[in-house]
Amino acid sequence: MPQASPRGTYLQISEALRQKIEKGAISEALPSEAELMRTYGVGRSTVGRALKALKADGVIESVQGAGWYVAGTGDRRPLVEKVTDLLRGQDVAVGDPFPSESELCERFGVSRTAVRSAIAQMEGRGLIAMGPNRRRQVWALPEERADS
Repeated sequence: MPQASPRGTYLQISEALRQKIEKGAISEALPSEAELMRTYGVGRSTVGRALKALKADGVIESVQGAGWYVAGTGDRRPLVEKVTDLLRGQDVAVGDPFPSESELCERFGVSRTAVRSAIAQMEGRGLIAMGPNRRRQVWALPEERADS
C-alpha cells in the first residue's frame, strides 16, 4: 500500500476489503489481522482502523476469539463451544487423542492464542488433559447441547 497518499492508508485498505466483500471474494470470515498486515504491508494499528471503519458502516462484525466476519454470516458461538463440539462427534471416546493446537488453528481459522484459551477452558471443565507423550487426550465427553 502506498504510504504517501492523499487518502488515509487505512481507508484504502477498508475500501479494498469492502470491494472484496461486495464481489464475494470474502463471503464469511475475513483474513486474520496478521495476514492483513502482511498483505497490505502495514502495521496493526492501520489494519485495526480499517476494520473499525468497516464495522462502523455495518459491513463486518467482530467475534471475540474468532475474528472478523462479514455481517450476518458465520458461526458466532465462542470458540470453546465450537471446539467442545468436536467431542460430541459420533466416533469420539474417552482416551482418544485431542487435536493439536496447530490443527485447531487451521480448522477454525483462528490464532494460537484463541485456541489456547479454548483449550484452557476445556481443561478447566475436565474434558481434556495432557496425556502421555505430551499429547492432549479426551478425559470426558460433554453433555449434549440443549438445542440438539
